[in-house]
Amino acid sequence: MLWIDDMFKKKKPIISMLHLDALPGDPRFKFHHSVKEIVKHARKDLHALQDGGVDGIIFSNEFSLPYQRKMSFVTPSCMARVIGELMKEIKVPFGVDCISDGQATIELAAAVNADFVRGTFSGVYVGDGGFYNNDFSELLRRKAALYLDDLKMLYFINPESDQNMDSRSLSEIAQSTIFKAHPDGLCISANAAGQDVDDELILEVKQSAPEVVVICNTGCRPETIAKKLKTADAAIVGTFFKENGFLENERLENVRVDQKRVEEFMEVVYDFRKNLRE
Repeated sequence: MLWIDDMFKKKKPIISMLHLDALPGDPRFKFHHSVKEIVKHARKDLHALQDGGVDGIIFSNEFSLPYQRKMSFVTPSCMARVIGELMKEIKVPFGVDCISDGQATIELAAAVNADFVRGTFSGVYVGDGGFYNNDFSELLRRKAALYLDDLKMLYFINPESDQNMDSRSLSEIAQSTIFKAHPDGLCISANAAGQDVDDELILEVKQSAPEVVVICNTGCRPETIAKKLKTADAAIVGTFFKENGFLENERLENVRVDQKRVEEFMEVVYDFRKNLRE
């Protein structure tokens, strides 16, 4: 049995993103905003996701655009406050992602007792934000220093929106990463958030690393999720669960989760799981 089946108590779990609003210090955080309002919105989304039936949740600073490679202390501090205020209401395994800062992600996980983390922990990439060189030797030593032996790490190996400077195939990168770092999971993405992941890409990585959890990371919808889960061990869903399937509104603000869309999606997943048992 894969560790992910044991953690979530079911096969092929669906892990939802819980996008926090812009935080203090972020360009989209305005003078009339408040952390109390961020907590209120996160609480509403948390209950919509859990009541809608998701199996796990990742808290991320999605609206901290543009993302910092070395985060200001205020960002993970605010994330910790939000998660801390919601802690008693979290009913499913949860993870954290301080986007683009692996060390902040690991340290936040230590502060809030997260079950897992997701992030770009390895590799060299170039994108709109410049050149990204991730030192997983440093990150794994920090994880060890914090005694996070049970913390599961989900690695992006082809992050959306950034170009990998490594010319090897994705399966070769996966095998090398596994040998050197023993990631708990590999997240396979499309070129941008919300876009459909190439099924052949998922299959290529899974066949090259059958013992490692392989996760479809972007673009999952009710009409595609069954096909993705035939190969992937789990899926991470964000944009589809929001009102009308939009990440943000015309004012560039975070859009709330729509519980009905969560329920619609999960019904398809339940049917898929029934077929697995038959």
